[in-house]
Parts: sequence; structure tokens; C-alpha cells
Amino acid sequence: MKTLVDHLAQYAAYHRDRRNIASHFIGIPMIVLAVAVLLSRPGFEIAGLWLAPATLTALAAAVFYLRLDTRFGLLMAVLLGLCLWAGAGLANASTAIWLMAGIGLFVGGWVIQFVGHYYEGRKPAFVDDVMGLIIGPLFVVAELAFLLGLRREIEHAVVEIAGPTCIREKKALA
Repeated sequence: MKTLVDHLAQYAAYHRDRRNIASHFIGIPMIVLAVAVLLSRPGFEIAGLWLAPATLTALAAAVFYLRLDTRFGLLMAVLLGLCLWAGAGLANASTAIWLMAGIGLFVGGWVIQFVGHYYEGRKPAFVDDVMGLIIGPLFVVAELAFLLGLRREIEHAVVEIAGPTCIREKKALA
């Protein structure tokens, strides 16, 4: 299994423009929440917990994140739990509200992602490696930790492999 640094560096190589990274702080949480919402039906309640396909998906993702890194994994598990909670709430709303929220968040999140990749001048990481879809949310959490001055050793290892962030200049038309 690849290490945390391996996964983050591979993903980061597609995300060095700061505007693209900023777009991911908005787009990826929207997409993760959308998936939780859309996969929260069908479901049923047991002992006050809403169980649905979203629950199994979040559990599998949390196990993956925990195997990569305990601290990031615990934070991801909490964030996924919050998405499940919101998803369950919307799953119990009318079908129209559930679908509008889920599809709206999903489409809006991807539009924001593609705007970021326009600035990057590079395709999304998942095009070359589908693991990018599960690493994306972890990348956002790691980038936030780095901005807060946390996990500097991980940040330095990722930057050593992927390179520093920048603002890419537009190429002049010939």
C-alpha cells in the first residue's frame, strides 16, 4: 500500500496552482456532501442511526484514511460522520429536496473543480488514477493542516516530491 506522502504527493502534482487548491477547498466538500446525500437513500433507522449505502461508503473511506494516517484518519472520520448526518437529514426530506440538494451540490462542486483546473492548466488527478477521487478529500484536509502550520514534516515531504505551489501565468497567444 502507498504511504500517506505517496498519495498526497501524487495528487499534489496535479494541484500546484494556489487558485486550483482554493477551488478544491470549496468544490471537494460540496462533492463529498453530495455523495453522502445521494447515497443516503434508500435507508432505514436503527437505534437512532440512519443506515444507508452512504454509511458503508463512509465507513470504507474512513478505514482507508485511518490506515494511511491515524490523525488525518480520525479527522476524516469525523468529517464523514457530519456528511452522513446532513445526508440523513436530507434523505428524510421530500424526494424533490433530496435530489435538488444532492445533484445541485454535486454539479456545483464539479464546476468549481474544473474552474480550478482551468487555472492549473492540467486535468484532474482522477483522470489518470481513480484513487484521486478518494485522495481529494484527504488532500483538502492536509492542505488546511499545512496552512495552520500543522504536520510540517508531511508538507515538506509532499513539496519535495510535487514541487512548490504557485500562481501560473497565462501563456501569450502566438
